[in-house]
Amino acid sequence: MLKGKVHQYGANVDTDAIIPARYLNISEAELLTKHCMEDIDLDFVKRVKPGDIIVADTNFGCGSSREHAPLAIKTSGISCVIAKSFARIFFRNAINIGLPLLESEAAVDGISNGNMVEVDLEKGIIKNLTTGKQFTAKPYPEFMSQLVKTGGLIEYTRQRVASNKSNRFYERRS
Repeated sequence: MLKGKVHQYGANVDTDAIIPARYLNISEAELLTKHCMEDIDLDFVKRVKPGDIIVADTNFGCGSSREHAPLAIKTSGISCVIAKSFARIFFRNAINIGLPLLESEAAVDGISNGNMVEVDLEKGIIKNLTTGKQFTAKPYPEFMSQLVKTGGLIEYTRQRVASNKSNRFYERRS
């Protein structure tokens, strides 16, 4: 269960707004985070707390295919992004690093900046704790759910490889 304060943005927030191109020479996530959203929300990094949630209108993450954008968001402490729609490559990059994204038009329309929100990723339930309203989003298929739960594609792969090595070792010994 995820729970946090909402930071709300409009439509077409592109990857340059999420992490400006002038910082793309930085590869360390913690350093990228210092500049997250700075061109559209100068105080974002000062206000965001671990667990907070971004809510945005349509086409969130449009623009380039850089992985810096979802990485900066996740490392800033954002636990989830809810939008009416996402750019496809941003969606995939976010899932690959373990940043949950949910699409729900009703939730976006029913949530305001500063509201407290609770998200159940497994059930696809979004609760606005400030207003008491509840919304739904399509839950992830099992494989994508596992990617998000384990922290992304790299960690998921590490765990699978380790599990397979353990199983092979056990099978040889039996």
